[in-house]
Amino acid sequence: MMVFRPQMLLVFREGYTLRQFFNDLIAGVIVGVVALPLAIAFGLASGVSVEQGIYTAIIAGFIVSLFSGSRVQIGGPTGAFIVVVYGIVQTQGIQGLWVATILAGILLVIMGLSGMGNLIKYIPYPVTLGFTAGIAVIIATSQIPELFGFCWAADANIPSEFIAKLVFFYKHSGTINIWATAIAALSIFIILFSPRITKRVPGSLFAVLICTLVVMLFRLPVDTIGQTLGHVPTELRLGIPQFSVPEIDWSKISPIFSAAVTIAMLGAIESLLSAVVADGMIGTKHNSNTELAAQGLANIVVPFFGGIPATGAIARTATNIRNGGRTPIAGLIHAITLFVVVLFFGKYAAKIPLAALAGILVTVAIDMSQYRLFSKVVFRAPKSDIAVMLLTFFLTVFLDLTIAIPLGLILASFLFMRRMEGMFDTDSVDHRLHKLCDDDPDEDPFALRLFEVPDDVHVYEIHGPFFFGAASKFQAAIAGIRCRVIILRMRNVPIMDLTGVNVLEELLERAAKNDTTIFLTAVRPQPMNVMKKYGILEKIGSKNVFNTIVEALPAAAEIVEHDLTVAKTLLAIEKNKITTTKT
Repeated sequence: MMVFRPQMLLVFREGYTLRQFFNDLIAGVIVGVVALPLAIAFGLASGVSVEQGIYTAIIAGFIVSLFSGSRVQIGGPTGAFIVVVYGIVQTQGIQGLWVATILAGILLVIMGLSGMGNLIKYIPYPVTLGFTAGIAVIIATSQIPELFGFCWAADANIPSEFIAKLVFFYKHSGTINIWATAIAALSIFIILFSPRITKRVPGSLFAVLICTLVVMLFRLPVDTIGQTLGHVPTELRLGIPQFSVPEIDWSKISPIFSAAVTIAMLGAIESLLSAVVADGMIGTKHNSNTELAAQGLANIVVPFFGGIPATGAIARTATNIRNGGRTPIAGLIHAITLFVVVLFFGKYAAKIPLAALAGILVTVAIDMSQYRLFSKVVFRAPKSDIAVMLLTFFLTVFLDLTIAIPLGLILASFLFMRRMEGMFDTDSVDHRLHKLCDDDPDEDPFALRLFEVPDDVHVYEIHGPFFFGAASKFQAAIAGIRCRVIILRMRNVPIMDLTGVNVLEELLERAAKNDTTIFLTAVRPQPMNVMKKYGILEKIGSKNVFNTIVEALPAAAEIVEHDLTVAKTLLAIEKNKITTTKT
């Protein structure tokens, strides 16, 4: 089976129309313009230059779209990498970052070509949630100086530890620049409320334009990119980055390789998560192995032109889809547009206030944190999932994000094994076997073949623990199914975790859109308790939960027959209207 199948080839094989090109053109131009302030913000926050953030968005964005396993994926620098990149630059220098990025790219290519893309799904949901929430907190706190316009001596070093950093900021809180604070607040306000005006263009673009104009018109004493860095790429020789080979310090190869593993894992998780979100928005199916290989190729190339790690960007991918992008051509146009904008309008980027960019990054952190879901998990999820999520979160924030995911995975694995041990039953089943021997000892009295399933009704029987490893199989089984009633037989589901609950919640949301009713039958105690705590049973409704399939099938048939009766009644009314009109 071929694991590397870029969607670009499939698009042209299926036929590419002029109409789709215009849709891709519009989407690509919009995403390219939107990507500029994000590339600048991510570059500065990562401890590198403006150019490096922009170069990454252009080069990685082009390569990812060219080889992507997703039709609409937009690649580039993302908020998730800010903390990783900043830490590597501080400890290993920019050369160490480039080497780590190349190694990470090689790892991603190996993962993709060896078919390991499917293994990412085995990372438990609480680990991913805790990790991204932790990164969000670090990103938000790193923007405190720009948010409030703090200033300190040029030779002062900001501590890298989280608590020490907060103490450092507190000591300099007396140097707040009220104008910088106002611009940051304006930026956040615009981003949060601009969707009420239009959802086609993200608020970050409006925030940068309006805040820059306000600072220029009123000549506010606020630091800008030009004042801080001196220049941005405006000339052709700067618009096209120079090729150079990173220098390898073999004495530091061990910590660099460790950083590379972190970049590769984080890049793989975020890119595939973005691809899954995109699939849900446009109803397609991405190739995860091809996607990893494409991300790897991009990360191998960008360091030779001064770039930083890149991956699939969920926000820009969603923007691409909302504006009509449906093929990788839109991603290529996005990269070309960004290059043209920088080439001819780059000088205006120097006037962008840092406080406006800080506002953008704070809103990015808010979105990344998934604070509603995080708090919901804390109060409603099983204790084991809460422990895994919080451990990963606190390790990310207070210790070291490079070990947060591995330790989170280890804890999740041990807790899972403990659950499996709790399932072991040594009770004798002889009395049950003897009871069935009167007829047929091998016969299942509730076997589905013994019952008549009504039309437009689908029955799914779930066997085994409904946990993070099995959730994807359930998703694959029900993907694309549309019917009036879906019956889930859960008599053989002994346990369910947060990932299983999340999958059921997604099914309920999709069912609501398709006017599909969900029935549950024979739900065992642990899944029942989890679904109660998480609010799933409330959404399904107690009248749609049955003890056996024998009770569920007549209820499903009644719904189908009712719909049929209504349809016949409406048809009769329409026929009567037509007859009356003719008369």
